[in-house]
Amino acid sequence: MCTTRSSSRRPVRGRFAPTPSGRMHLGNVFSALVAWLSARAAGGTMVLRIEDLDPRAQSRERAELLMHDLEWLGLTWDEGPLYQSERSEVYAEALARLAARGLTYPCFCTRAELHAASAPHASDGTPVYAGTCRDLAPDEVARRAQARPPATRLRVPDADAPAGTVSFRDLAYGPHEEVLARECGDFLVRRSDGVVAYQLAVVVDDALMGVTQVVRGRDLLGSCARQLYLGGLLGYPAPEFGHVPLLVAPDGRRLSKREKDLDLGTLRERGVTPRRIVGALAGAAGLAGPGQDLAPDELLEAFSWDRIATHREDIIVDEALLARLYE
Repeated sequence: MCTTRSSSRRPVRGRFAPTPSGRMHLGNVFSALVAWLSARAAGGTMVLRIEDLDPRAQSRERAELLMHDLEWLGLTWDEGPLYQSERSEVYAEALARLAARGLTYPCFCTRAELHAASAPHASDGTPVYAGTCRDLAPDEVARRAQARPPATRLRVPDADAPAGTVSFRDLAYGPHEEVLARECGDFLVRRSDGVVAYQLAVVVDDALMGVTQVVRGRDLLGSCARQLYLGGLLGYPAPEFGHVPLLVAPDGRRLSKREKDLDLGTLRERGVTPRRIVGALAGAAGLAGPGQDLAPDELLEAFSWDRIATHREDIIVDEALLARLYE
């Protein structure tokens, strides 16, 4: 069994890791606020990483808007910005290390084939990989590669192998244990278009940037076991993980950057102040009393993960919260 080593004795170094695919919405702001509060309350530091691996997200103009929004909110950082799109060499080196140990293999399965399969699905909605390409013969790999470029998958241990069971304790959601072979199967570390997969990029970046605490939305809780296992293979120390509630519509639908009326561009145009946004989110999450306009540093003294854990249900963006923002 893989049990994570605590990073609590190391100085806290958190990170902002936005993707410049659009303006920040309230859910992004809440995750960033808690990440900042957790690091600063412990006397720690923050690094800013722009997650622009996908060519569609490689916009310096949108990245600048994200940085301006963070500064406007009072969420400062100590190092960065560091751009994933400029870090291809470190990802290639990590992939080469895994390949040299026989831990990866080429996968020719298309997205349609994966989703059409009757295999079970992981907690994040992705199909549990059935191992279709795991043991292809070299001549079959060469034949298929002539038709389409392969992705690269990481082998995970069999379900009954102790090394394939990963356990960790989340700062808000408590203990978790996952058997990789059952929950995700062999997972992608490089896409078929050559872009490094999210799971590998964030593991490499967090380690090389000295990040000791990862704070993000609870929708990514299901990625922790994969990232901890991959980090262990690469010899990296495990960070702490703290996941936070999502902001959802009254029907339970998660907010996204398509919700233009709740992004910072629209909120700022309508005259909503940063103190109003921070205070409204803090009040909804149990980090402050209701009806207060607050700056992030005014929340530091009372911040604790126990408060997050006590109020870990998703935050509903209802008429009351909207009225609080716009009153």
